Amino acid sequence: MYQIKKFSVVPDIPPRIARLRELAYNLWWCWNTDATSLFSRLDRHLWSTLKHNPVQLLSKIDQGKLNAAAKDAAFLAQMDRVLAAMDDYLGRQTWCETEHGELTGKRIAYFSAEFGLHECIPTYSGGLGVLAGDHLKSSSDLGVPLVGITLLYRQGYFSQYLSNDGWQFEEYPVLDLDHMPIERVLDAKGETLRVWVEIGNHSVACQLWVLRVGRAKLYLLDTHMPQNDAEDRAITSRLYAGDQEMRVRQEMVLGVGGFRALIALNESPNICHMNEGHSAFLALERMRHLIQTCELSFEEAKEAVIASTVFTTHTPVPAGIDTFPPALARRYLEPYAGSMGVSVEALLDLGQDRTGNSDSPFSMASLALATTSQANGVSKIHGEVAREMWQSVWPDMPTDELPITHVTNGVHMMSWLSQDMNRLFERYLGPHWADNPLDQAIWERITDIPDAELWRVHETLRGHLVVRARQYIRDQRVRRGAPPSQIAQADEVLNPEALTIGFARRFAAYKRATLFLHDEARLLRLLRDNQRPIQFVIAGKAHPRDNTGKELIKHIVQFARREGVDHRLVFIENYAIDVARYLVQGVDVWLNNPIKRLEASGTSGMKVTPNGGINLSALDGWWPEAYDGTNGWAIGDNHTYDDQPHEDAVESESLYELLEREIIPLFYKRGSDGLPRDWIARMKASMRTCVPQFSANRMVREYAERMYIPSARRWDHMQTDNLEAVRALTTWKSVLRQRWSGVKIEAFDSSNGAERVTGSELVVTARVRLGDIPPKDVSVELYCGLATPDGVIKDAQPTPMRCSNPEAHGVYEYRGAFRCDSSGRHAYTIRVVPHHRNIHHPFEMGLIAWPQQSVTSDSIAQKEYATA
Repeated sequence: MYQIKKFSVVPDIPPRIARLRELAYNLWWCWNTDATSLFSRLDRHLWSTLKHNPVQLLSKIDQGKLNAAAKDAAFLAQMDRVLAAMDDYLGRQTWCETEHGELTGKRIAYFSAEFGLHECIPTYSGGLGVLAGDHLKSSSDLGVPLVGITLLYRQGYFSQYLSNDGWQFEEYPVLDLDHMPIERVLDAKGETLRVWVEIGNHSVACQLWVLRVGRAKLYLLDTHMPQNDAEDRAITSRLYAGDQEMRVRQEMVLGVGGFRALIALNESPNICHMNEGHSAFLALERMRHLIQTCELSFEEAKEAVIASTVFTTHTPVPAGIDTFPPALARRYLEPYAGSMGVSVEALLDLGQDRTGNSDSPFSMASLALATTSQANGVSKIHGEVAREMWQSVWPDMPTDELPITHVTNGVHMMSWLSQDMNRLFERYLGPHWADNPLDQAIWERITDIPDAELWRVHETLRGHLVVRARQYIRDQRVRRGAPPSQIAQADEVLNPEALTIGFARRFAAYKRATLFLHDEARLLRLLRDNQRPIQFVIAGKAHPRDNTGKELIKHIVQFARREGVDHRLVFIENYAIDVARYLVQGVDVWLNNPIKRLEASGTSGMKVTPNGGINLSALDGWWPEAYDGTNGWAIGDNHTYDDQPHEDAVESESLYELLEREIIPLFYKRGSDGLPRDWIARMKASMRTCVPQFSANRMVREYAERMYIPSARRWDHMQTDNLEAVRALTTWKSVLRQRWSGVKIEAFDSSNGAERVTGSELVVTARVRLGDIPPKDVSVELYCGLATPDGVIKDAQPTPMRCSNPEAHGVYEYRGAFRCDSSGRHAYTIRVVPHHRNIHHPFEMGLIAWPQQSVTSDSIAQKEYATA
């Protein structure tokens, strides 16, 4: 092929509006409605066609329109107002600076395999990425010093299109990086900044791009460079594509390359946050860096990394965890083991189960758990599920005390709130309501909004959804080569006044997208009712290799072709952020019906509530924390089933009953003024209770106060005196492990009887052999709670006991008391756990001593007593 050289021809932006380019390259514009309307004003049709991409808009717009804008007083006034708002946003004091100044100067690195920030940057697949994008936006709002790290996928995830029979096919268009709001990162010489990552037996070059998100930055690594061969350039081609070999290569670039990029940028992080286990290799790279720069041992470096790492898991089932065959992991870990001065088995051990089986898979989540001090699920239920999933990591430890907590997800409100609803909030909640979206007092003012005004805005949003859905359906039919009559009929689908139910998410089997089709005849009666019409708008993608998910899509599409249904049920192709925005802003009801305990959190329903939509959901993920009986509807109850077909039958019946007896009648119950006042009351209850609690600002505040600040303090403490605290803790742990086998509880008993009165104390003494371990290095605890029929202590309250009488030969007497506040059958026992000011959780070492059944005759493994 002959040689070519590229150059660009772009419109000449007049000096008066030159700052539009600066605005275009900071995604602050995407959650400021005045800014998005400013770009739209330049050329509304082009703005829509280009998926609301301001960089591409400024490159392709007609020069005459730019010249006209530079002379348009109204446009200039709006532009000046937007730029002043951006300058104020970037310059004003933030919540973090005011409330938590100790984070000033710190750097928190947030690693995620995907970030969903806006439709013009399609390097995300779904909920995990959108959650990461909202986390970054809210960190910017709050001034949390957080920087994002991900990969730049040249072909994104995939574009979905459906065949005539409803089968999903995938296309992978190459992104036009020159017209995206990202910029190359340059070094001091003005050349592209690059880092190198050892991938197997060779090194791969990675160049760096930056995306500005308000005050925050997102760095993206890209292996599409001439220095790399075709196989290595493909590492950053597609998100979640390829085989296990490709996945481990991508995760090496994300974790290892991401950390090296921050070092090259002089942005060495104090805290690293792994959003799912995809980036867990960063822990090994941090350890390697500390070993080589601070002359730490492997164990010492591991302690330093543990002290300052946060891990969030989003996966409620083992099958969702990235695992690799040990032989594959060994091949990629060997170069790192050599540079760290340890055997490859030492690195493999961090990611394998605790059975000692060298053939067990290498798990990225296990590696993350082994190298973090703070781990969390993303809802209260998911925290419980995660503790059950990872019980094997901490054998003999009570499940409810395992060091995995939860921080329930939230959504970045201004990214999902409609412009119309925002104007209504400004009028009744106050012009600065968005500055403090967590203030419950502000949301109590929802009741002050006149019903007629709220309903009028919501009906407008439903109308926008119908108009946009018709356009989507028309475009889909044109792409498929449908006859002109079918294309014209697209303008008749959906009714802007009908009860509209939305369902949009990844088409995985556990999300049960077709549960509403369980009794098709019953559903058809509802869809064909012209007196009280209902309609469904459905969207979502199945993973390219998930044929089960594709069958679900096909089932829905073919059902929608039934007579009298095609105008009441539509499936919108190529679900993405722009489609989601119209859906969550325009639906009346948001449907969510996963198999219980399989939805880690879910955030789509949170985006509906500020726009006036109401949730109809199974009690899983975030919804059990939100539902109070007045702010939505619950499908079924909290009961879980072993028989999945039976659960589907029970909960589909619940869904139909709610639709027939509650939802449809409530929606169409109108007063003399035509308003559904009882429905509007439920809308207001949903807004008042859900919006402040399930905000990403609340979520990021929680991460900052519960995770980042404690991690920063530990990191600072560990660094004192040339990391002497790290060395001392490592030595202490090594000695304690060697001596732990000598710990035994020889006897324990209560001196004040087997039956207690409510409000009294149970006083317990114990004789504990510690051997060569001094009492200051352990905590002896009275462990008391409800006694279950199967001999387990439930809802236990560990209470520290006091060493009251040292005896000879390493045996000590301990004494403690438990207040009997509730009646019923209780049980108690004694346990011993490590204690040191610098350990992050007493179970982190996996050491615990319980009394054995052979304990002397004055005690048993679990004493029982009653309080009356």
